[in-house]
Amino acid sequence: MTVDDSALQLLLDEAEIRRLLTRYATAVDSRDWELYRTVFTPGAWIDYTSAPHGEAGTLDETVDWLSKNLVLLPMTMHYVLNIDSKIDGDTATVRAMFYNPLQIPGVEGTSFCGGYYNHRLVRTPDGWRSERLVEDNLWFENNPFANG
Repeated sequence: MTVDDSALQLLLDEAEIRRLLTRYATAVDSRDWELYRTVFTPGAWIDYTSAPHGEAGTLDETVDWLSKNLVLLPMTMHYVLNIDSKIDGDTATVRAMFYNPLQIPGVEGTSFCGGYYNHRLVRTPDGWRSERLVEDNLWFENNPFANG
C-alpha cells in the first residue's frame, strides 16, 4: 500500500491538532497561562459563556479571567475526546468532547461537567493555533450554580 503526500499530511495535521488540544487541557488544569497562550493566535476570541458564570473575550481578557477564577478551584482534570477535525488547507474546524471532573469549594464530593469544544484553527509558522474557541457546556453534575 502506498500513502500519497496528501494522506500523510492529513495524518500529520490530525496528530498535531490532537497534541494542541492536549496542550490546551494541560495548560488549563495546571494553570499555566503562558502555555495556554500557545494554543491560540494573538487575536483569538474565546467564549466560555455556556458554563456557569462563564465569559467571552479576547485572549488577554480570557487569560485574566481564568487566572482569577480557576485559582478558586482546587482541582480540574479535563479529558478531551472524540476529536473530529475537518481540515481544509491551512484552516480547520474541530469539534471535540470534553469531560471535566472538578472540585468546588463548599461542595461535597466531586462535580463533573461535559460538552464540546468548537475550535476554528489556522496553520501558522508555529503550527496549528485556535483563532476561535466556543465551549458548549451541555451538562453539569453536582452543580452548585443550578439555582443561581
